[in-house]
Amino acid sequence: MPAAPLFYGRSPAEARRRTGSPRQLAGIDDLVETQGPARGARRLILTSGAGLTVHVHPDRALDLGAATYRGVPLAWHSPTGFPAPGLTVDSGTEWLRSFGGGLLATCGLDAFGPPSTEAGVDYPMHGRVGGIPATVTRAETTDEEIVVEGEVRQTTVFGENLVLRRRITIPLGTARVVIEDHITNEAAAPAGTMVLYHANIGWPLLDEAAVLTVPSKSVTPRDAAAETGLADWWSISEPVAGYVEQVFKHDFSGCDEAEVAVDNPHLDLRLAIRFDSATLPALHQWKMMGEGHYVLGLEPTNVDWSLGRAAAREAGVLPVLEPGESVDHRVEFVCGPSEIRAASADAGGRSEA
Repeated sequence: MPAAPLFYGRSPAEARRRTGSPRQLAGIDDLVETQGPARGARRLILTSGAGLTVHVHPDRALDLGAATYRGVPLAWHSPTGFPAPGLTVDSGTEWLRSFGGGLLATCGLDAFGPPSTEAGVDYPMHGRVGGIPATVTRAETTDEEIVVEGEVRQTTVFGENLVLRRRITIPLGTARVVIEDHITNEAAAPAGTMVLYHANIGWPLLDEAAVLTVPSKSVTPRDAAAETGLADWWSISEPVAGYVEQVFKHDFSGCDEAEVAVDNPHLDLRLAIRFDSATLPALHQWKMMGEGHYVLGLEPTNVDWSLGRAAAREAGVLPVLEPGESVDHRVEFVCGPSEIRAASADAGGRSEA
């Protein structure tokens, strides 16, 4: 039996004595947007009972948008916001016109990275799944946890039929959100699958006081721009005018449950991301220290590849699901107090790969 949750240090029985309704502490708010590009889109707000609030976007593959812990924003938001799926264009690099950022933007299910064409099929930047509305099959607060479940089907006539069944849970009285994905190839032919969990860390958690910890086996730059920053891939600066993005690839193969983290000792706040390296053997680090676009992407992925779908097939690294075959992925976000003292961070922190 799981331990009974604690609400701000109090047992459920004691919490009931002090509240008029359990919803005062934790639960789900179910909303529909009424303004701007998001008009008509669904949004769920999950409140944990321990200071964590997470927004879920059912019309964007049940991805995670805004997130706060004890009032501190955790995720970067892009200027596009989170548009309704009818405004999503899945061709070329148009993904960027509806990429709202947020705590989690799922990329895939059959491609991520730059757009490419394979066997006459166009694969847009970061795939199509992030613009597909989910069928929500459960949204419930139990005595132990908040649960949201749903199904997202990426399919076409004469092409892929990939089904993502997602379960989001927040154990009550904690600052943890767990994403469990079950992806199945329901087509009659084998299907290439590329999945990347695009987590986007923003200010004020992300600033020059923050310390990045990525205990990978090795780190390699994506391109020439990243090579120039390889010596200090771990460092976090203040916003820099004209900054050119850098992407670093981290090998976590064989590391069992991996954990990466951003600590901000000045805020006494830590955000850790945990993932199972058995099915997510790599993490891509998107370092974007620009003004306005001031964001750190920490992105577990099922294949350490950054050149797009067609090149992955040509190189023989494209993961493939046979008809009826499934794969499970698990990503967990955990908030808590910083594990790094402010004095040591001011002296200059570093995470070795």
